[in-house]
Amino acid sequence: MRGARQKLARLKPVRVPDAPARAFRDLWPGDPARGARLLRGEFETLGTARILRIGLPGGEGWDSASGTAPWRAAAHGFAWMRDLRALGTDAARLHARALTDDWLVRGADEAVADAPEVVGSRLSAWLGHWDFFAATSEDAFRRAVMTRLAQDARDLSAALPAEAEHRGALAALKGAMAAAIALQEEAYLQRAARFLPAEIERQFHPDGGHVERSPLMQLVALQDLIEIRNLLHGAGMEPPPHLAAVLDRAAPALRLFRHGDGGLALFNGTRDEGSALLDLVLTQGQARGRAPLDLPETGFQRLQAGRTLVIADTGAPPTPRASAGGDGGLPAGADRFAHAGTLAFEMSVGRDRLIVNCGAAPAAEEAWRDALRATAAHSTLVLSDTNSSELRLEGLGRRPEQVETARHESGGAQWLEASHDGWRRAFGAVHRRRLYLAESGDDLRGEDMVEIPGDAPVPTFSLRFHLHPGVVASLLQDESAALLRLPSGIGWKIRAKGARVALEDSVYLGGEPRRSSQVVLLAEEGETSIQWAITRVSMPAPGTTPAVE
Repeated sequence: MRGARQKLARLKPVRVPDAPARAFRDLWPGDPARGARLLRGEFETLGTARILRIGLPGGEGWDSASGTAPWRAAAHGFAWMRDLRALGTDAARLHARALTDDWLVRGADEAVADAPEVVGSRLSAWLGHWDFFAATSEDAFRRAVMTRLAQDARDLSAALPAEAEHRGALAALKGAMAAAIALQEEAYLQRAARFLPAEIERQFHPDGGHVERSPLMQLVALQDLIEIRNLLHGAGMEPPPHLAAVLDRAAPALRLFRHGDGGLALFNGTRDEGSALLDLVLTQGQARGRAPLDLPETGFQRLQAGRTLVIADTGAPPTPRASAGGDGGLPAGADRFAHAGTLAFEMSVGRDRLIVNCGAAPAAEEAWRDALRATAAHSTLVLSDTNSSELRLEGLGRRPEQVETARHESGGAQWLEASHDGWRRAFGAVHRRRLYLAESGDDLRGEDMVEIPGDAPVPTFSLRFHLHPGVVASLLQDESAALLRLPSGIGWKIRAKGARVALEDSVYLGGEPRRSSQVVLLAEEGETSIQWAITRVSMPAPGTTPAVE
């Protein structure tokens, strides 16, 4: 149906003005370090950098052989304009023009360039940075950009609704609205506005969490809402009440995912975007109130006492209505970046992160991308070296269907009980996790159990606690506990019952890849549960022997 509408739309002549009728300005800061790399020909996005060559026959950057689908979608989406703009130099301006000109010649016909999510991103980027890269350029260049912009706006308007089950549909709507206002195409704007309320309802749960269950997508979708609100206000239109209502829920929901350092917890494709951007988004979103303690429909919990914070994934992965790939090879489901990390948690103390997940590289090649999506890359239980969800290129296959959670509080102490059945099909097993955070925040205790009906033997299992790279870990000689020293000098000890304590290498991809460690609790033979505790201790001076409590 969408393809038929687009074909009919393309039969109509498109009106191409000399310049956008309304000036826009991209709201969000770019990264000058990424901009400098782009000047050198290296485009980095979502944890993956590849060469983006321009003006060279057979050069890399736009075609299907140049990188993974997410990497190419980002390249064709032009959000990297803000990184070049952040440099504030003429060289950056000229490079933005050169890349755009090269894309018009060599990249515009690539299939991924026509995906609604990518078109919407590109329209928003071109209009948001028009004064930076196009306003003072030569007439022929401006005419070429405006012609493609007008064609994209016509085709995207005909393609609505975008039908993607993830944030991409929101990006398509935002781009269509921006182009409609810039081109003074009232019919385009009314069409996009008609689909907006339903899309907002589809994108966000009643608790304000985004359907992709990703802190990063929560942030990006909130940015989309803010931009759409500003676009409508600028056009003299009253935003639908759905928009204000979801902003009031989505902005506080973002706060649930923030650690003490202001950055995001690393669940489901998330990389740390830094506290300054989050502060700006929350300010622009006019967020009121503290972080909620839980997102019941989205499936996350926040335990906080003293200076200690625990953020836990206690929800089922999203189940898409369709699992086929979308336009241009882009995934179609809300599980496109989902990890096999059900019941994983992260822990921070003040501004220091202690227990983390390994992070993500959604635009990397499949092997590296899925290594970070695996259950073993998360701070949770791993049964028989098998993922709790089946990892597929377009999302997830087998996944937990029943995830149950109960929360209790008394006198400042907090309990969390959760379970999932992700291994039921393979082993008939259910994983149950109990967490207890004392009112002082100095004592986090847990128990992880593997339940299998009947007398069937329990497969081997382990618990993994990935440590932030800033944490220095040492193993006690009897392998009964590990000592952990935070950058602030505060000490913690992790010990276990029913398991041997080991220290292994790990990796952290909150940003640039960094070596780290993980504490692994290896279940003793015949055990069906492991009890463990992470408690604050007095650390000895460097070079002295620690006192075992």
